[in-house]
Amino acid sequence: MDDYGSATYGDRIAAIYDSEVETPADTDETVAFLAGLAGPGPVLELGIGTGRIALPLLERGLEVHGIDASERMVERLRAKPGGDRVAVTMGDFAEVAVDGTFPLVFVVFNTFFALLDQDAQVRCFQRVAAHLAAGGAFVVEVFVPDPARFSGGQHLSTREVTTGTVRLDASVMDRARQRVHTQHVFLDEQGIRLYPVQLRYAWPSELDLMARLAGLELAERWSGWRREPFTSTSQRHVSIYRHP
Repeated sequence: MDDYGSATYGDRIAAIYDSEVETPADTDETVAFLAGLAGPGPVLELGIGTGRIALPLLERGLEVHGIDASERMVERLRAKPGGDRVAVTMGDFAEVAVDGTFPLVFVVFNTFFALLDQDAQVRCFQRVAAHLAAGGAFVVEVFVPDPARFSGGQHLSTREVTTGTVRLDASVMDRARQRVHTQHVFLDEQGIRLYPVQLRYAWPSELDLMARLAGLELAERWSGWRREPFTSTSQRHVSIYRHP
């Protein structure tokens, strides 16, 4: 995927993202968790996409800002009720190229791993730290890496089979670079559709070190938005970083 860029995933999948991409069932819990940290706002979402989290926060009366690299994803956001009231900055969210400070900055649904090298991830922490208001929180939701899912560096899973559709995920792992390259493959009577995505995963301890380099520290870590305890068997984590 040599031609893969920061906007590739969003631009390719935007048209079907809300209708055909599997989204978490705990959106309401996510919004409630974040709203509880936001105070009076404003809040900043990195990788705002089509507004799954941003728009419910807006409905709660918060001023919402966002950053995204994909014009097509933001077009979908703008087409929804309230979407024109969200201040969106176009660009790479590693740079956090916005003005002002925020009591809450957040990035959910593994989107932080869309930053494809360690330097970009460290830079994101540093830029977020510079935009956190006193007492503010940086919330990161990502999966816990599980290399055991890959056999010989490869993984193939079947997401859906119906009388007219097959959906597959085909992935390869680069352990040296902590990269996963995936194609979401949709097969139906109209043909084959491919939606590529690349991620650079990081272990919880690595994220904590990135935070320390940025002058932040881990304040809380949960295995979900309902504040379930984080354990050695947790498959994801919701981590809250703050200035000491």
